[in-house]
Amino acid sequence: MGKYSNINDISYKKIIAMVDEELGIVELIEEHPCPNGAQWMIYQYKRTSPLIVSAWRDGNKHHFVLKIDKCKLNLVPSLSAAGIEQVFIENNNVHIVYAGLAGAGVGIELRKNAENVIDAILHEKGGGSKLGKGVVITPKMEKVIIGIDDTDTKEEGATWVLANEIGKLVEKEGIGYYIDHTIIQLYPGNPNKTQNCVSIALTFAVYPEYKYKIKELVKNYLKEKSLSDKTAMAVYYGITPSKSMKLYTNKAKKGMVSVEEAKSVAMRNNIDVIKIFEKEGGIIGAVAALGLAEHHEEAAKLPDDLE
Repeated sequence: MGKYSNINDISYKKIIAMVDEELGIVELIEEHPCPNGAQWMIYQYKRTSPLIVSAWRDGNKHHFVLKIDKCKLNLVPSLSAAGIEQVFIENNNVHIVYAGLAGAGVGIELRKNAENVIDAILHEKGGGSKLGKGVVITPKMEKVIIGIDDTDTKEEGATWVLANEIGKLVEKEGIGYYIDHTIIQLYPGNPNKTQNCVSIALTFAVYPEYKYKIKELVKNYLKEKSLSDKTAMAVYYGITPSKSMKLYTNKAKKGMVSVEEAKSVAMRNNIDVIKIFEKEGGIIGAVAALGLAEHHEEAAKLPDDLE
C-alpha cells in the first residue's frame, strides 16, 4: 500500500449498508478519513457506475443509494476513474465490489479496519496507472426513521435535545447506528405550537433482529422523559420516504393539517403511529417529520421559501 505513518489515521472510520430487498436497493454510508470527505469520489462513482441511483456527501460521510445488481464499468482516466460494479447479499451480509484506476486498491485496504466491516478482500492491488479491485463485506442492516413531536411545554424542555438523547441511547444499547437528526420546520402560524413549531426526525441503521425493538425502546424513553401530554412518534421502515409523505410534510409546513390526514398518510405508507399518552396532537408533527428526514435544507425552510 505504500509507506504511511499510521494506517488507523487514514482508514475509513465506519461503513454501513442498509438494505431494502423488496425494492432491490442498498444505501451505503462510508465515513471518510478526511475531514470533509472526498467530493471527487461522489462525482466519479456516480458518473462511472450505472448501479448508483443517487449519491451525496454529508460532511465526511458518503451516501450512495445502489441497485442490488452487477454491471461492467467503462473506466477512463480522469473521466470515469472509479466506481462500484456489483452489490449482492449473501448469508445476511452485504458485498460491495469496487473497481478503479490508480488508488482503488488502496481504498479497499483503507476500508478494511473501518467499524462495522466484516472483511475487505483485495482482488487486484492497482496503484499508479493500474486497475485496482476488491470487495468490502458488512452486516446487512435496515433503515428506520422515527419522527417525534411535542415533548416540551412553554415553560421547559426542547424536543430536539430529547431526540438527540434517544439517538445516543440506541447506539449505547447496540441496536444499531444513529445516522441523522433533522429539525423540520412546520407551519409557524399554528396556534397550538409550543414556540418554534418544529418536529424531529431521527434516522437509524438497525440490525434486522432489532428492527421492531427500537420502537419499544424509543416509546418507553419518551414516556419516561417527555414533559408534554401530547407526545407522539411515527416509525417508517424504508430507505426512501414516498412522494405522498413528502407532499404531506410540505403541506404541514404551509398550513394547518388534521390528525386524520396524518393518520391517512401513515396508513398508506405502513407507518407505525404511536401516541405516548392520551392526547394525540403530536401525531401531526411526528408523521410530518418523516417526509424530509434527509433533506436538511428543505426541512429547515419557512413557507415563503418553499418552491
